[in-house]
Amino acid sequence: MNEENRDAEPAGAVAEAVQGARRWLSRRSVLIAGASGLAVTGLAVGTATGKLPFSQALQRTLGVTSSNPTTQLGSTRVERVYSAARGRMVDLVFILPSKTPPKGLPMSLMLHGLHGNARSAAPTGTLKQLASDVARKAVPAFGFVAVDGGDNYWHQVHPGDDPMAMLLEEVPQWLRARGFAGPTGQPFACTGASMGGFGALVYTRRRVERRQPPAAVATLAPALITSWPEMAKRHIFTGIQDWTALDPLRHIDETKGVPNGIWCGTEDSFITGVRRYIDAARPAVAHTAHGKHGDPFNRTVVPSLISFLGKHVPRAG
Repeated sequence: MNEENRDAEPAGAVAEAVQGARRWLSRRSVLIAGASGLAVTGLAVGTATGKLPFSQALQRTLGVTSSNPTTQLGSTRVERVYSAARGRMVDLVFILPSKTPPKGLPMSLMLHGLHGNARSAAPTGTLKQLASDVARKAVPAFGFVAVDGGDNYWHQVHPGDDPMAMLLEEVPQWLRARGFAGPTGQPFACTGASMGGFGALVYTRRRVERRQPPAAVATLAPALITSWPEMAKRHIFTGIQDWTALDPLRHIDETKGVPNGIWCGTEDSFITGVRRYIDAARPAVAHTAHGKHGDPFNRTVVPSLISFLGKHVPRAG
């Protein structure tokens, strides 16, 4: 699944406002306002909901921050880091509830879907919802971290490219070095969409096997395929045994102790596997509603997703 759908800013209204502003702002003021606007827009890449009231759109463009904390955006950061586990440079994307998050901020992994990447991992509206909920204390402060995992269902397909090892071994080091996720750098949860949902459940199992279970796992339309002929079309696994060794539907008991949330559209091609998972795992949150696979459905459940993860954020101390 490619999660690169994006809502656009109301460009026409903003452009018109800026044209008016330029008539009375000095050239220096225009340059400052433009730079501020670009910075604020950059913080919301991939997560702006669009269709904002005119005043909010103008505030963003001119770099003006609202005094209402529930309307202030959080921040995103993108870095390039070398993954020895994957043998390449990868994007490391942080989705944070504020511009100055507290030291040790708890973090959840955010795993992207097939043909996606770290920049497209989060559903539209994630940043705004997270920042708003944290600002009004609906949930404790936490953030997300996404990283490029390739198209291999978050396991090693080719020698020298092991995204699961990256998640288990390298991500905690990267988080700890940047002052996130406490002294160990361990993500408190894992979130994933489509192929990333499959990966999130595999990651949870691996953490359980290490006796370091995450506090929660959340999946959006996880790619729980129910037949080998269908999975074989993806050319990911070497054979049925390779697939069944990882298939979350065949390893439900190993992760039953981890609080679980799952969301899926009833017109989604993965709904059969999701329903089978719900019947067997009895997750804490099991939400199915009208919708197809992809961002148009995923964005509608972001409030529920944030609320669920917020219940499992580790308390300071």
